[in-house]
Amino acid sequence: MTFFIFFSPLNELIFLCLPFCCRQLAFFTGPTVGGLLNATFGNATEMIISIYALKNGMIRVVQQSLLGSILSNMLLVLGCAFFCGGVVHHQKVQNFNKAAALVNSGLLLMAVMGLLFPAVLHFTHTEVHKGKSELALSRFSSCIMLIAYASYLFFQLKSQPSLYGSLDEPRENNENSDEDEAAEITQWEAIGWLAVLTLWISVLSGYLVDAIQGASDSMNMPVAFISVILLPIVGNAAEHASAIMFAMKDKLDITLGVAIGSSTQISMFVIPFCVIVGWIMGKPMDLNFQLFETATLFITVLVVAFMLQEGKSNYFKGLMLILCYLIVAASFFVHIDPSNDDD
Repeated sequence: MTFFIFFSPLNELIFLCLPFCCRQLAFFTGPTVGGLLNATFGNATEMIISIYALKNGMIRVVQQSLLGSILSNMLLVLGCAFFCGGVVHHQKVQNFNKAAALVNSGLLLMAVMGLLFPAVLHFTHTEVHKGKSELALSRFSSCIMLIAYASYLFFQLKSQPSLYGSLDEPRENNENSDEDEAAEITQWEAIGWLAVLTLWISVLSGYLVDAIQGASDSMNMPVAFISVILLPIVGNAAEHASAIMFAMKDKLDITLGVAIGSSTQISMFVIPFCVIVGWIMGKPMDLNFQLFETATLFITVLVVAFMLQEGKSNYFKGLMLILCYLIVAASFFVHIDPSNDDD
């Protein structure tokens, strides 16, 4: 029963309040910072889950839940947003900032490179010091990835903010939409409510982590499927709703900031941060996510990057991303984790 604690009426109301607060905050910050803050508050849950699980030595759960969050955001969240936005605005083409999307795609490919080399080093048995070189490489790569993400934030917010300007701003200035004239709550009220709601979801997430093994036994499902598919879907419910609402309002730049920006933040900040925290705790958290998981992430990043290169979206692209996610989900349902020692 603990596993379904998220689906109570109170928590469904919380998931509806989160996108409302994010939408109100976007009035004050603009689409770039609004999408970044939305992704940050949404990923706070994943970070707290990861630190809680890492403290208990559940390294594979940390790796798989973070990987699942990336896959869920890039395929399911973005796919549903493109699909719903395309259905609502089927009589016109929806555009987004292609330059910003390509920068995020490049960062995601860099994250794949950081995860790929430790896995290849491990499975080819070419380490200089067996069991140590892989961990040392992971910690070094994590530091580099954190520097890259900090540089990305500086480039996005300070150095080249014009590159991330919303394509919807000129159109919004010419339209007299009542819902876009003023925010219903203040900026600090929106931030405060986001912090409170995120904290509550994080508390529930702690109970959910404790119930993973029991849920796996009772439902006869692999732990990998629960960690990679079910857990991220629940954790990303707020981001899922936000991305769809913004897409239906034809604000795809914020949608990409929520979906792709969240994936970039997890891969370039949360995962390296967990490696460093594990280093401090004395836990052997590394970037070796196993070959199957790393290959899945690599193919996913390539598919999404191909979808974004045109700078346009429609419901068919969204449908393809959703179907790709179903293939990924089915793959993890029949996948057996080769290493359960850390769990």
